[in-house]
Amino acid sequence: MKTLALALLNGTSAAALYFLVAMGFTLTFGLMRTVNLAYGALYLFGGYVGYFVSDAGGNWYAGAAAGALAAAALGWILQRVVLDRLRGQDLRQALVTLGLAIVAADLMLAGFGGLTYQFDPPEWTNDFIELPGGMGGYPLFRIFVIGLSMVVGAILWLVLDRTRVGLAVRAGVDDRLMLAAIGVDPARLFLLVSAVGAGMAGLAGVVGGTALSLSPGEDSRYLLASLVVAIVGGMGSLAGAAVGALAMGWFEQLGLLFFPTYSVALIYLLMVGVLAVRAQGLFGKGAA
Repeated sequence: MKTLALALLNGTSAAALYFLVAMGFTLTFGLMRTVNLAYGALYLFGGYVGYFVSDAGGNWYAGAAAGALAAAALGWILQRVVLDRLRGQDLRQALVTLGLAIVAADLMLAGFGGLTYQFDPPEWTNDFIELPGGMGGYPLFRIFVIGLSMVVGAILWLVLDRTRVGLAVRAGVDDRLMLAAIGVDPARLFLLVSAVGAGMAGLAGVVGGTALSLSPGEDSRYLLASLVVAIVGGMGSLAGAAVGALAMGWFEQLGLLFFPTYSVALIYLLMVGVLAVRAQGLFGKGAA
C-alpha cells in the first residue's frame, strides 16, 4: 500500500511537470490552432539557457527567468517569421516546424554537447519532507513543482477565462476580422500568445532540468508528452490538460510499478482508449 501511494505521489509530481509543458502547447496548438512541432526544442533551449545563467550566477530563479525569456523570444521570432506566413496551412506548419526542430536539436547538440546537465534547486527546496504513515522522506522540490504548476495553471485560466485579453484571444481564433474591427490587432495579439506559450516551455525546461535532467533527446520526449496530454484532455482546454497530465503521470508510474516492460505502451493505450470513447478528448469541444 505504501508503494502504491508513493507511486501515485511520484505520478502527481511527474504530472505537474507534464502540465507545465503542456500549458504552452495548449495555448499555441489547441487554442490558436497553430501547429508548432518545434515546441520540444523550445523546452530544451530554455532549459540550456537557464542552466548556464543559473550556474554562472548561482541563482535558480534568475536561471528560470532567463530560460523563459529566451524561449519566449525564440517563439516570438518563429511565429513572426514562419508561422504567420503559413497561417491556416496545418500540414506545412507541421513539416516546417518539424524540420526546424531537427535543425535546432543538431545545433544544440553541437553547442552544448551530448552531456547531461542538472540544476541545483533553490536552497530552501534542497531538502526532504517527511511523509505520513512511515513512508519516509520525499524531495521538497517535487512538492514545489506541484505547487508551481497549480499556481501557473490558475493564473493562465484566470487570464483566458476572466479577462478581456483572454476573450480577445478566443474570439480572434474564430474571427480575426471581427477582432480587428473592434480595434485589436490580431497579429500582435497572437505574437504575444505565442511568446507566452514558448516562455512556458522554457520555464518547464528549467523545472524539468532541476527535477530530472537536461540532455539531447529530451525535446522529442516532451513534445510527445505535450501531444498526448493535449489530445487526451481535449484541444484548447486547460482543465483537460491538467486531467490529461495527471492521467499520464499516474499511468506512467503505475506502469513502472506493475508492468515495467510495457509502461510506455500504457500511456499510448490511455490515449487510444480516451479517443475511442471521446473523439475530441475529455474536455474538448464537441465531447459528449
